[in-house]
Amino acid sequence: MAFLLRVELPDVPGSLGALATALGSAGADIEAIEIVEHRSDGVALDDVLLELPPTVMPDSLVTACHELEGVRVHWISRYNAGVNLRMDLEAVEEFTEDPARAIAKLVEVVPTTFRVDWAIAIRPDGDGIEVVGASSAAPRLDNGDVPQAVGWTALAESATLPEIEAWDSTVLAAAPGRPRDGRPVTIVVGRHGGPAFLTSELARLGHMVSLAASVQTPS
Repeated sequence: MAFLLRVELPDVPGSLGALATALGSAGADIEAIEIVEHRSDGVALDDVLLELPPTVMPDSLVTACHELEGVRVHWISRYNAGVNLRMDLEAVEEFTEDPARAIAKLVEVVPTTFRVDWAIAIRPDGDGIEVVGASSAAPRLDNGDVPQAVGWTALAESATLPEIEAWDSTVLAAAPGRPRDGRPVTIVVGRHGGPAFLTSELARLGHMVSLAASVQTPS
């Protein structure tokens, strides 16, 4: 069973090794570790993708982490996107290989690249909204939250953290892009229940959407 653990730890030599040892002793099989953020206060945030046998409870990992000095668990949950973390360059390769579908291809790889539950690309279309691309788990936008979505999609000029009442249990991030056809598009991503998006993640998303938009060829 795959889990994703976001953990805060001292940004010093040896701390990551101590974390890996503690998780292994608790029964976890670590698949990948990715540094999410280096902070100026000497703290790092890491995402740890791991496998747990059915006999091991996730709470035991939290306990093992908190026994280490300076380590704090931000979030742990089931990881449904599979057991591979896509790096940004791999995502870029995906959408540059098919410029005619660059935005749609980016949407497909965003969930694993950013560890989110879903992604969707939308643009204003008259009084409604057009879906340019959507991952398999993306919500439908043909209900009462559409006017709100259209509102911030039309106005957003940079990566942002929108709040939509209909999705109040989901943490959202959005980033706009302007393909060469001149029609603005916004990619929205969601995490059910968290964790909150970091400033560095929002910046990465904004950069990725802008790059995909510049690659997208007019249809």
